[in-house]
Amino acid sequence: MLLLIDAGNTNCVFALHDGKDFKASWRCKTDSARSADEYAAMLYQLFQIKSLDFGIVREAIISSVVPDANFQLHQLCKIHFECEAHFIGHDAVRPPVEILLRKPEEIGADRLVNAVAVNNAYKTPAIIIDFGTATTFDVVTAEGAYAGGIIAPGINLSLNALHAAAAKLPKIDIAAPEKVIGTNTVEAMQSGIYWGYVSMIEGLIGRLRNEINGSPVIIATGGLAGIYAKNLKCINEVDQELTLKGLLTIYKSIKNAEQKVA
Repeated sequence: MLLLIDAGNTNCVFALHDGKDFKASWRCKTDSARSADEYAAMLYQLFQIKSLDFGIVREAIISSVVPDANFQLHQLCKIHFECEAHFIGHDAVRPPVEILLRKPEEIGADRLVNAVAVNNAYKTPAIIIDFGTATTFDVVTAEGAYAGGIIAPGINLSLNALHAAAAKLPKIDIAAPEKVIGTNTVEAMQSGIYWGYVSMIEGLIGRLRNEINGSPVIIATGGLAGIYAKNLKCINEVDQELTLKGLLTIYKSIKNAEQKVA
């Protein structure tokens, strides 16, 4: 069984793949201070709930944008699963995608992994919208190369900043108001966070399309993708497993390369 780990700034996702299908997945809050033993204790209980044994994990692959968490994730795999994890990164495993950037080392591993997933599962050119800690837009060319993109403040990040900076503004849930004009503070805030981001996304997608050759497929991923996609006609697909699919594709390319060498 393959263990896939996607360590993002807000959440860390663990998933198991048996060679054919994803068998289980779990999400926890990213904590760079968490030790390998703490990860193992948490996962042990989650494995037990699914009636799974640690011994089924034979290999692991990791994508991380949290450098301070990398050592402990590596130790988790080495000590508790007794395997050397494949680490996505420019000094370790290089994703099989051409990077059209002046400084390729600056790009986050998750954004490259998503580009690999799109090349494998969708048509190109494509635009990937990731509703994460940041709201990112990544462009994959018709030839399958990673061309760059946009980084905007994440929705929850903006919401928390609004609440923290303005003493009279409450903490609110993200929801789509029926009307843009709010008749009270909560409705006004919800309209700004929801319809404001819808408008931003529509506007940026329009500008990106003007710079892309061809008609791009728009793929959304991340925790809030489903909520926003309901009112974004520009989005063609919502794929919550996009990063995991990219990790799986990279793992398969690694194994194919090893077999050729052997």
